[in-house]
Amino acid sequence: MGDLARFLDKQIEAVVSGGKRCKGRMVDCGLDLLVLDTGDKFLYLPLVHVQKISHLTVPPEPAEVSCREVPIDLQTETISYRKILMHARGRFLEIYVSGDKSLHGYLTSVMNNYFVFYSPVYKTMYITLDHVKWLEPYPERHTPYSLDSSQLPVNPAQLPLSRTFDEQCRKLVGQLAVFDQGADPDKIGLVRSVENSLIELVTATGGTRYLNIRHLKTVHLP
Repeated sequence: MGDLARFLDKQIEAVVSGGKRCKGRMVDCGLDLLVLDTGDKFLYLPLVHVQKISHLTVPPEPAEVSCREVPIDLQTETISYRKILMHARGRFLEIYVSGDKSLHGYLTSVMNNYFVFYSPVYKTMYITLDHVKWLEPYPERHTPYSLDSSQLPVNPAQLPLSRTFDEQCRKLVGQLAVFDQGADPDKIGLVRSVENSLIELVTATGGTRYLNIRHLKTVHLP
């Protein structure tokens, strides 16, 4: 997307996949990531989903220029999506993947093309790196839903981890799984097989659906 450094310390609007518009001051950028300070929070946006960037000559409301430190500071000259994820392990985050729903919880592991996320609502989730639109770190000492530590296990239950999302999905054969948060009933069912990047899923009514792994964003076990 050209030389993003020209927008450093400037107010911009970034349009991401799905038509979402994110406005704020660009405080950092790398080859595959940019960081926005919106005035009350920081957004980390993978560039793969940034469709357009515009310089805002008139700052958006509220028009406050902040000099706050970014919550995930790598202390290096260059940042990247993967480096940010690695440093975000154990932190409470809000993650936007699709639709108008966001996920709240904390990141536990980063694999080749997916990461493991613990949500108090969905429990252990596997989320593909390619479909994350942005992530937002929680302020210090804040937790999702104001839960205390006893309700947020440090070591949530999970399957042994594979290197790739495809391989991890193969471990779900024979289990009831929910893909993409269950917004589509055809993405909830018993995993019968996983072959050639297709998941054979038996739905509640006994019908069979085949899901293309490349287009799946999240999966969790109910």
